[in-house]
Amino acid sequence: MDYKSSLIQDGNPMENLEKQLICPICLEMFTKPVVILPCQHNLCRKCANDIFQQAANPYWTGRVGSAAMSGGRFRCPSCRHEVIMDRHGVYGLQRNLLVENIIDIYKQECSSRPLQKGSHPMCKEHEDEKINIYCLTCEVPTCSMCKVFGAHKACEVAPLQSVFQGQKTELSNCISMLVAGNDRVQTIITQLEDSCRVTKENSHQVKEELSQKFDVLYAILDEKKSELLQRITREQEEKLGFLEALIQQYREQLDKSTKLVETAIQSLDEPGGAIFLSSAKQLIRSIVEASKGCQLGKIEQGFENMDYFTLDLEHVADTLRTIDFGADEEEEEFIEEEEDQEEEESTEGKEEGLEFASQSVNALSVPCVT
Repeated sequence: MDYKSSLIQDGNPMENLEKQLICPICLEMFTKPVVILPCQHNLCRKCANDIFQQAANPYWTGRVGSAAMSGGRFRCPSCRHEVIMDRHGVYGLQRNLLVENIIDIYKQECSSRPLQKGSHPMCKEHEDEKINIYCLTCEVPTCSMCKVFGAHKACEVAPLQSVFQGQKTELSNCISMLVAGNDRVQTIITQLEDSCRVTKENSHQVKEELSQKFDVLYAILDEKKSELLQRITREQEEKLGFLEALIQQYREQLDKSTKLVETAIQSLDEPGGAIFLSSAKQLIRSIVEASKGCQLGKIEQGFENMDYFTLDLEHVADTLRTIDFGADEEEEEFIEEEEDQEEEESTEGKEEGLEFASQSVNALSVPCVT
């Protein structure tokens, strides 16, 4: 690593040296550096261990595991050269003691080297000169030597203290303006929050009112439904009562006929003529009357139908589908238009009636004879 050429290129050797001591992984100064063979680039031992662990296990999350002590390979983050590890892993790499010593010297130099004399900042180009003027052209503070011999000799300058006071006053004014603007913004935010709250309250109120109106509609529909169901039930009970009574009559008639048939069969088995004749005539008369008298009630065709309870609710459904906000106002306008039309028709009818009456009077009038 060519430190000398890099230091010569930069005007500030300490800053350039610090750049050379930065780890390419953590972007901080090396800690316990190691040499990555064979490319000779440096990494912190912890950073080298992290990228080795990551290369060995893509799902690695930073926990120390057995992979650090096993063989493997990964690529150098600086030159992408493949580094092959032995069974010792990262701990098998050699420490770069030279870089460690350079870091220690750099830290001692930074801690002992004064960055400024007293409490006044010093010029970077002329270390013995205080920064005491302000370059209005470049808008940067500088020293007198920079104005006379340096980069600002063609620039317009002003005393540092006067520019300091002016900039400080301007910054204070900007702060006041920004604070006032923040107050206005906060006021707007408060107003908007109040609007949000009122909007929620109003929405809740109209939702409650809408729910109440629909609850009334539901109650009306439920009441009407119950009424119509009761009417169907009453009709059903009446028809079933009539049918059950008729069934009972037919069953009684069937029982009588069955018993009469059994009696007649028994009479046929009677061997004695006198006994048979004593009851045969009455039995025959009873059978003939039973045959003629089997005229019980009957039901008309379609007695079972309940079609007359059918409802046509399509117009009601259409009306319900038209329910919308502002419908009340439209209905009121429609009603007002109908009333105006009726008034116009009534007025026209009155005028026609008056005209007809006038014509009738004129027709009945007798001319006066002089």
